Amino acid sequence: MTQEVRRVVQRGLWFEEFETDVVYEHRPGRTLTEADNVLFTTLTMNTQALHLDAAFAETQPPFHQRLVNSMFTLSTLVGLSVAQLTQGTIVANLGFSEIAFPKPLFHGDTLYAETVITDKRESKSRPGEGIVTFAHTGRNQHGDIVATAVRKTLVRRLPA
Repeated sequence: MTQEVRRVVQRGLWFEEFETDVVYEHRPGRTLTEADNVLFTTLTMNTQALHLDAAFAETQPPFHQRLVNSMFTLSTLVGLSVAQLTQGTIVANLGFSEIAFPKPLFHGDTLYAETVITDKRESKSRPGEGIVTFAHTGRNQHGDIVATAVRKTLVRRLPA
């Protein structure tokens, strides 16, 4: 007699499973390397010398070193939340707001992400879906806030 194997597939949360005012901590973090930063910066055609030119960046106060591209920081901040919150359940990003970078990241820093659900409501125009608002916060390995963003998403409801 063969026993049926139980399977669990990794996925994000359905609309009904999101809880407001809960801190979702996303682990592991992501250590950002020079190669990551240069690749992202050149792929996106961002020629800012503060990301690419070590000799130039060393002469520029107040940091005197290359900075991790803030768009890479934002992309990674959101990416760190995907497996836990939206993998396979998101329909679309609806928009970003309140994006801030209070401190820079440097090569070798590790980015940790956390998310608070600040609002959720059923979609008025799309049955079977709901709108969820995420407040993302990124911290470096010292616990300093390096990025924040508010993101509205369209998420699937539990299948009938």
